[in-house]
Amino acid sequence: MNAPTNTSTIDLPQDTDALQEMVLNLLKEKEALVGRVHYWQEKVNILVAKLFGRSSEKGDPMKGFPVLLGLFDEAEQIQESSPDEVEEEGEGENKEETTPVAGHQRKKRGRKPLPDWLPRVEIVHELPESERICDLDESLLTEIGREISEQLDIIPAQVRVIRHIRIKYGCPHCHQGVKTAPAPKRPIPKALATAALLAHVAVAKYADGLPLYRQGDILTRAGIDLSRSTLANWMIQAGNLVQPLINLLRDQLLSHGVIQMDETTVQVLNEPGKKATTRSYMWVQRGTPAEGTVILFDYDPSRSGSVPKNLLAEYQGYLQTDGYDGYLAVGADPHIIHVGCWAHARRKFDEAIKAMGRDGKGKPGKAGQAMALIRKLYLVEKDLREAKADPQTRFEVRHARAGPILDELKTWLDKNLPTAPPKTALGVAMGYLNSQWPRLIRYLEDGRLEIDNNGVENAIRPFVIGRKGWLFSDSVRGVKASANLYSIIETAKANGLEPFAYLRHIFTALPTATTLEDFEKLLPWNIDQAALSIA
Repeated sequence: MNAPTNTSTIDLPQDTDALQEMVLNLLKEKEALVGRVHYWQEKVNILVAKLFGRSSEKGDPMKGFPVLLGLFDEAEQIQESSPDEVEEEGEGENKEETTPVAGHQRKKRGRKPLPDWLPRVEIVHELPESERICDLDESLLTEIGREISEQLDIIPAQVRVIRHIRIKYGCPHCHQGVKTAPAPKRPIPKALATAALLAHVAVAKYADGLPLYRQGDILTRAGIDLSRSTLANWMIQAGNLVQPLINLLRDQLLSHGVIQMDETTVQVLNEPGKKATTRSYMWVQRGTPAEGTVILFDYDPSRSGSVPKNLLAEYQGYLQTDGYDGYLAVGADPHIIHVGCWAHARRKFDEAIKAMGRDGKGKPGKAGQAMALIRKLYLVEKDLREAKADPQTRFEVRHARAGPILDELKTWLDKNLPTAPPKTALGVAMGYLNSQWPRLIRYLEDGRLEIDNNGVENAIRPFVIGRKGWLFSDSVRGVKASANLYSIIETAKANGLEPFAYLRHIFTALPTATTLEDFEKLLPWNIDQAALSIA
């Protein structure tokens, strides 16, 4: 059999130096191709982890993303997933036993008791008279006790009509000087909606993520024909109604020396000078002054650094954000001290671990080493949180325990940063940690500061979840009203108030409020809990 004919020829140089140069160039090309393959393989691994793995940073061994070095609350994770933790239903029993486990006592919990404030309807079950006879001596049985069990019942939302009947008075002699009882002030003048209905629609949309068109369908099933445009107009006017409270909350926020800030996207269809598909932004600030927690949402069509600069005009104190460059301008203000977020630094190392894919199972490597040290920082915070430590104690404990951990992490970073290719997931994580380091360690300066920006991120979550349902805002007026209502609801929740009861209360009181004192009484921390009864 004849050998195959080579249809192509390679013209190799005869000169040794030229041949060596060709080989070196080929090796460089190979190295570049291998780097590109590795880069895109990391991207694929991260996408697979996001699609099929856990969203948390605990790892997912089922998908090849290891639980590294017992990351983040490993004892709690094991305890929560144990079969012993499954709640058992009993006949009205609320048992709580302890089971000895190595190192601690594990609680076995039963069903939680129903709240005492819920109204009770008692249904007494008796034996027929014919059965109240003793089987032994045929004596008449008498009551010796009662066994009580409880069920949770619900009455579907009821729609009713409030009729305002204003009595007219007139003189029976001169038939003049007619007087009529004054009409009560409404949250929205001449509107059908009561304070309770406005509160119901607002909470359903802004707290529960139920779009207005779905609420319209629900009301239609109840026999009420209210268009989506009517409901939207109500929300715009309700957002305007609470503006005095927003102004007072902003004063409280800016008077506090610590503010957390973050932003997320929002789409506005009818926005002057912008296409309907263009992104706009909702900026969120969170602070915890002495009176109570304040959470404020602000709409802006831009994500530029001028937005936080305007929102924080004349503010003096700490500003905690993620690593977005838009915050650098306000962070450069001599009156503002910029603080970083360890959750974002941790997240990037978590991505570096996930980028390893199945090949990285059981091999945490450098990313796992960084995560282990960051985990130690969070364990310090966990202990402080469980101890309900005051700011001074937090300051002292952090310097004693977290300071050495940070020193160890910085030594590790300085040693390994030069060896990590900057475009790999690990290189990106290390680069972020290095560039943010001065801001990341700043939380040691003041016990009021948090280790991360999770507080404001958690406040954004209801907005993000709701956005998946309602998708966009029609107008700038609408999105600004939404910002006000999100601010009021999230601030109420952060201060332990039930949002429907609180909104109903302020929607009732705001139309008659005239003085600063009237408005201040309606702030969440000044509310009498008895006034918020939802009965």
